[in-house]
Amino acid sequence: MTIRLPGAGGALRTYEPRTEPLAVTPGTPFTSRTVFSAAHVVADPFADVSPDSPAAVDWDATLAFRRHLWSHGLGVAEAMDTAQRGMGLDWAGAAELIRRSAAEAKSVGGRIACGVGTDQITSGSLAEVRAAYEEQLAVVEDSGAQAILMASRALAAAASGPEDYLEVYGHLLRQSAEPVVLHWLGPMFDPALEGYWGSADLDAATDTFLEVIAAHPDKVDGIKVSLLDAQREIDIRRRLPKGVRCYTGDDFNYPELIAGDEQGFSHALLGIFDPLGPLAAQAVRALDTGDVQGFRDLLDPTVGLSRHLFQTPTRFYKTGVVFLAWLAGHQSHFTMVGGLQSARSLPHFATAYELADGLGLFPDPKLAEERMKTLLSVYGVNQ
Repeated sequence: MTIRLPGAGGALRTYEPRTEPLAVTPGTPFTSRTVFSAAHVVADPFADVSPDSPAAVDWDATLAFRRHLWSHGLGVAEAMDTAQRGMGLDWAGAAELIRRSAAEAKSVGGRIACGVGTDQITSGSLAEVRAAYEEQLAVVEDSGAQAILMASRALAAAASGPEDYLEVYGHLLRQSAEPVVLHWLGPMFDPALEGYWGSADLDAATDTFLEVIAAHPDKVDGIKVSLLDAQREIDIRRRLPKGVRCYTGDDFNYPELIAGDEQGFSHALLGIFDPLGPLAAQAVRALDTGDVQGFRDLLDPTVGLSRHLFQTPTRFYKTGVVFLAWLAGHQSHFTMVGGLQSARSLPHFATAYELADGLGLFPDPKLAEERMKTLLSVYGVNQ
């Protein structure tokens, strides 16, 4: 088994794939950490739609992938940016996804938390932003899922300073039925969120973020920090009120942040745990036994793949996530809502394949090789 893969300069190199996948088995929920995988959606490849059309979703394949994650003990973070919120999946599609996934979670006993945003509007006053958040919060709470208050493009555009964030988030937290997760998504994931929390100065923004939490600690289960800045996350989690968890969203530095230090650790809510699900679950179970080195031995080698998938422009990491799901056999095609399968280059795909195969992520390495060769042939690379 060999395959010729293109590099950035166009030259082909010969790669010999693994013959056996990494041995992993499904298991029970974790005891030492709360871990969510943000999950992607599977497009319907036969729908006659354009990139500007409402998303056409293959619901059977989408829900099957969530059952795969639950079978390994992972929670599912639903309708987040990994599911292409604001990049192909509109609010109507997200609401349907939330209802279907929450019902599926109840049927199999899986843990689920769902994203609450304002993407049914593109702009508006602070009152309109609050109303949009309230509409989505009601859908999530009615589904029985935990709510994740996501960053809002409309709020970033409407807010004139930190006081507007304090007012809007305070209003939402006071009326939420159960404690929520607050999500700080950095501009590397969404450029429209530059200056979130009322300042482009991250120290000032951090102070406002923590002020929201300090005013409502009983309504905040935890925070998800997606800034790709490990030290800032550590500093933030050390300043959290007692009982408020930090869920790392740092797809560059997650092993060290989850392992923690003498002053604490991060839980996890990560897009990279979509392709890494079974391996990540095995690593966390090592941590459950107190085997920090075993956890690091399993998870540290995955960072190279994660940094590759999340390289600039970071918001296109979803393309690599879905690509690997196709190679792994979780879906029958490499089509994405919004046509986002075109967002990465062939050399990027080739490196992603090589890194993932080296980790043993493909349950059937031969299938992954055949599908990779199919993609290569479309681009004119003959084996």
